[in-house]
Amino acid sequence: MGKHIRKMKEIGFFGKFDLKRIKPYGDSINDGKIQISFTLPLPNTNRATIAAKRLSKKMGLKDIDIVFQKSLESDFTFFIVYGVLVHSVDVSKVAMVSHQSKSMNMEEIDEFIREHLRRKVIVLGATTGTDSHTVGIDAIMSMKGYHGHHGLERYEMIETYNLGSQVLNEEFVRKAINLNADVLLVSQTVTQKGVHVKNLSNLVELLEAEGIRDKVVLICGGARISKELAKELGYDAGFGSNTVAEDVATFFVKELVQREKMD
Repeated sequence: MGKHIRKMKEIGFFGKFDLKRIKPYGDSINDGKIQISFTLPLPNTNRATIAAKRLSKKMGLKDIDIVFQKSLESDFTFFIVYGVLVHSVDVSKVAMVSHQSKSMNMEEIDEFIREHLRRKVIVLGATTGTDSHTVGIDAIMSMKGYHGHHGLERYEMIETYNLGSQVLNEEFVRKAINLNADVLLVSQTVTQKGVHVKNLSNLVELLEAEGIRDKVVLICGGARISKELAKELGYDAGFGSNTVAEDVATFFVKELVQREKMD
């Protein structure tokens, strides 16, 4: 797909971009064509179809075409809708966000720890609360890692403890104290009704009650986790989708060194 778009740019297929009125691209530049999907708490009837079209119109779509709808049990209907978005964005008024510094690789991180900390870094990780998913925490911690990036278990200068899933926050905090952990990694996949926010907030409260919040680097991660949300909840950092071990480790080793300098 990327090569296809680059080729079309080369032959002038797109024409000129109007940075003050950018819309999604479908068949031609700025045609505004998009696909959305949603579920309504209605039986799969003509009434639900009309409701879906009206809702899509309120979202800012025109030329609406419901290309798929299916019953989900008896009282819910799933829709896939094509349409043309009437809204646009003035990109000329959008400020560029500076990228974070490049992550070190595994060897560089190990050497950084040897040079600046002169000891192994103890990392404790888990999927806490009722969340039973381990794919996130395993991608960062397990030796196999993710997409060719080895997890923290492979690092020579990092001592890891992966507690798995459905770990109570109280148990997680007790383990952190017993291990004298430097870094706490918390993965959250289930996010319905903000359960991840409640669970993450509760962990911070427990760490503060034990007097160790400022003694650890606290990091959360998951598909719905952003840096802004993490900071708001009292974490040192948050990592979203497509994060690999090098990204997380680069952050926490630099943070540990910075804290040592301040002591």
